[in-house]
Amino acid sequence: MRAIWNGAIGFGLVNIPIKLYSASESSTLDLDMLDKKDLSNIRYKRINENTNKEVAWENTVKGYKIEDKYIVLDAEGFQAVSPEKSKILSIIQFVKEEEVDPALFETPYFLEPQKNGEAAYKLLMKALVKTKMAGIGSFILRKSEILCMIRPYQDEILMVNRMRYPEEMRNYRELKIPSGKAPKAKELKMAETLIKSLAESFDPTKYKDAYNDDLLKIIKQNAKGKRIKTKETKEPAGKATDLMTMLKASLESGKRKAG
Repeated sequence: MRAIWNGAIGFGLVNIPIKLYSASESSTLDLDMLDKKDLSNIRYKRINENTNKEVAWENTVKGYKIEDKYIVLDAEGFQAVSPEKSKILSIIQFVKEEEVDPALFETPYFLEPQKNGEAAYKLLMKALVKTKMAGIGSFILRKSEILCMIRPYQDEILMVNRMRYPEEMRNYRELKIPSGKAPKAKELKMAETLIKSLAESFDPTKYKDAYNDDLLKIIKQNAKGKRIKTKETKEPAGKATDLMTMLKASLESGKRKAG
């Protein structure tokens, strides 16, 4: 793996030199955009909207528009914003992991200690395991300030979970959320029974991206000149009056499978 950030974890007067690595990768098939006529690759170019000419990557800059005028930011400008955060992942506080809403979590990263940081790295990891706590901090990655959680992963390595800022979460109150009458006692009891009948310990190895596997099978069959017939899928239809019937049918189905 290739490190995408070098720096140090900082909390109190402690600095732990570390390297940051992506902990996940996409399982989506790498599909290219092609011209339907001759299957040539479609390339995307940076075009100047005034001259209609292509702009070389080295000639591009980033700017912010103020009153119809762009103010350009160069590398020094980005560095001057918060120079200490570009090299230090500062832990601001420690919290119980369950206190943080999972909706705020984004990308996971692995942390590896650099030379002379091994002992402090292991100490922090073991202390977090023992206290069942996680660190909330921030650092600069690719010209953005990252809010993150540092926590032990499998009790063997420190992981950083990139987090969304609260203002990045949309307001769900704009949606039509059901209100009014509470569910009937019988319906609620049956729904609880159904949930309990399907409850078991979480095992992530049971789950696989079946869509990509199926898509790859179709691609291979297309390569052999075979065409796949599309199965007609009907939209699921359910009425409020059918709720008890559907719950009973779900429970009966579960019993048959268990038997």
